[in-house]
Amino acid sequence: MPGIVFEGRTDMILADKIIELRKKNGWSQEELAELLGVSRQAVSKWESAQAIPDMNRVLKLSSVFGVSTDFLLKDEMEMPESAEPGVDAGEPAADFVETRMVGMEEANAFMEYKNRAAVRIAAGVLMCILSPVLMLVLGAVSEAGALLVAENAAEAIGMIVLFLLIGGAVALFVTTGIQGHRFEYFEKELIETAYGVSGVVKDRRDKFHPTFVMQLTLGIVLCVISVIPVFCGALLFGEDNALGEDLGAALLLVLVAIGVFLIVRVCIINGGFQMLLQEGEYTRAEKRENKRNEPLESVYWAAVTAAYLIWSFITMAWHQTWIIWPIAAVGFGVIKAILKMVRQRG
Repeated sequence: MPGIVFEGRTDMILADKIIELRKKNGWSQEELAELLGVSRQAVSKWESAQAIPDMNRVLKLSSVFGVSTDFLLKDEMEMPESAEPGVDAGEPAADFVETRMVGMEEANAFMEYKNRAAVRIAAGVLMCILSPVLMLVLGAVSEAGALLVAENAAEAIGMIVLFLLIGGAVALFVTTGIQGHRFEYFEKELIETAYGVSGVVKDRRDKFHPTFVMQLTLGIVLCVISVIPVFCGALLFGEDNALGEDLGAALLLVLVAIGVFLIVRVCIINGGFQMLLQEGEYTRAEKRENKRNEPLESVYWAAVTAAYLIWSFITMAWHQTWIIWPIAAVGFGVIKAILKMVRQRG
């Protein structure tokens, strides 16, 4: 148990220093716990010397209290005359319940899930993009008189395949989301990795990086050159020829589907590394912003999905309407940036 705290003591242990600094800043145990992203019980145990914070916690204590780690860890150092709170002191983690400790077993399970989810979600997106391809091909061949099936029957077959592919994609999205429910906290809450976990994750990320760059680049290139079949169809069959237009549009969707599959897959896997390391879009500050944007995000993407389906079914221009997704993604990024600027000024 810590002794009575006296100003200017030179033999204060860590527990005494936490009490002294917390009281100097006028914080309760609950308030300090919020700043550190831990439970009040954890702070109570530190102050009663029943437990010792790990090095990551000591670094956070140093930042929050505005003192050096040497002062916190060395018993003989005197209390600074004026310890100013760190930059995070005015930003309590009120949006988070408690920091979760992630061990090696949990980290491995999470990365295994991310690898499976990357393929399943990328496949679902590919199926959505490819869903109108058969309808376009059958319609074009039927109009050209090269198909024994009537035009209406060909269109019906194409529509059936379209809905089957979309239904299969939705099933992939739903089942993958259910399987990953236990790992949602990696994206939304603060985490702390056990000793050695970060090093292993960084090693895996570095090994994956060449694959990430290569497949991301290839995916972007395929999306860019996907317009070539449309121009080739116009050159071979004439600008007003429906067969050339529809076949070109079908090939365009195939190239886009493959490109997006590659992009989505590697981005999901790379995002898993960032979640474990709390880097990129998953830093403490970004998680706070994302948590605030959750209601807007749900409404936004629901509206985009509805707009995509309505536009596509009214115009039947599936080879053009897919463009709504990259535009919507860029637009949402702009909206998030604007909201962040407004909050910072406020």
